Amino acid sequence: MTFHLITLFPESFTSYLNESILARAQENKLIKFKFYNPRDFAKPTEAARMRAKNGKADEKPYLRVDEKPYGGGPGMLLQALPVINAIERALKEIKKEKRKINKRNSKIKNYRIIHLSPGGEKFTNAYAEKVSKKYDHVIIVCGRYEGIDARVKKIFKGDEISIGDYVLTGGELPAMVMIDSISRQIEGVLGNSKSVEEKRIASHDAYTRPEILEYKGKKHRIPKILKSGNHKAIDEWRAGK
Repeated sequence: MTFHLITLFPESFTSYLNESILARAQENKLIKFKFYNPRDFAKPTEAARMRAKNGKADEKPYLRVDEKPYGGGPGMLLQALPVINAIERALKEIKKEKRKINKRNSKIKNYRIIHLSPGGEKFTNAYAEKVSKKYDHVIIVCGRYEGIDARVKKIFKGDEISIGDYVLTGGELPAMVMIDSISRQIEGVLGNSKSVEEKRIASHDAYTRPEILEYKGKKHRIPKILKSGNHKAIDEWRAGK
């Protein structure tokens, strides 16, 4: 699966995606990531164009991607065109990949666009599993500031998703949460398919060695049932019965 991230801050993903299980999944070519910064698809401001026309071009012209919202209100809104152009580039990359796959007489699944929104449908394990099984490419659009011009999601229809009943400063953290949850549903990412907790009997509480943990003069023992060898009873304990 390839995750295509539309974000103003691609560097914010580096530390999380390049560690532990997700790093290993990339090494094993089970998942990969591509980033598209709307700033790379924005045009210079009118002021910068005028300076260039007068022979005073900026060394690095300021590429504006935000504007005040119509109707007033605080904050700034991401403009539609830079985001639209970034999504179009992602779609071109997907088409390019399809052509490569088709030459090998193989099949590629469809793509899905996900618009991250505090008002979207709540993200669940069931949704993560559906995406992992149904799509080979996922485009995740990360908003910032007061959000993104609503015409983007009308032009590029997809799923509006929220990871919870709270608001964050941007879509990067929600995108990482979704990537983690979707990736672990892909066969081979966790190594052992039994590691997917929601597909087996698992307890919120778990214990490991030592059997007796001594802290400040008090001994803390593991539940006796876990040493019983009675797997049916252990499963019932894990299920809370």
